[in-house]
Amino acid sequence: MDNLEKKTPLNDLMRSTMEKIHEMVDTNTIVGQPISTADGVTLIPISKVSFGFGAGGGDYGKSTQNFGGGSGAGVKIDPVAFLVIKDGVTRVLPVAVPPASTVDRVIDMVPDLMDKVEKYFDKKKEKDEL
Repeated sequence: MDNLEKKTPLNDLMRSTMEKIHEMVDTNTIVGQPISTADGVTLIPISKVSFGFGAGGGDYGKSTQNFGGGSGAGVKIDPVAFLVIKDGVTRVLPVAVPPASTVDRVIDMVPDLMDKVEKYFDKKKEKDEL
C-alpha cells in the first residue's frame, strides 16, 4: 500500500493518461449537444463509449533515475441513436445495424407498438368521453 501512496513516475504517467481520457470521455460525448433544424425539429445524438487503459513500469534499483514505463489508452465511440423531438413528441431513431434475429426485431418493434397501443386507448377514451 505504501508504494501506491508514494509519488513515482508511474503514478504521474497514469495520472496524465487518465486526465486525457477524462477530457475525451464526458457526458457530452454520450448524450450530444442538441441540434435544431429550421422546421422546428430537435435532434440529440446518443453514443456508446468504450475505453481501455493500461500502464506499466519498472524501477531499476533504489534510484528513481532508472525508471522505465509506459501507458496507453483507447477510446471507441459508436453512434447508437438520435432522439428526435418534434411538436412535443419524442422519438428514438436508431442508427444501429438492422437486427439479425427475430428476437432483436421484436425488441426493436416494442417502442412503436407501445405508441400505437397508447394512441388507440387515447382515441377510445376521447370517444367514450363524447
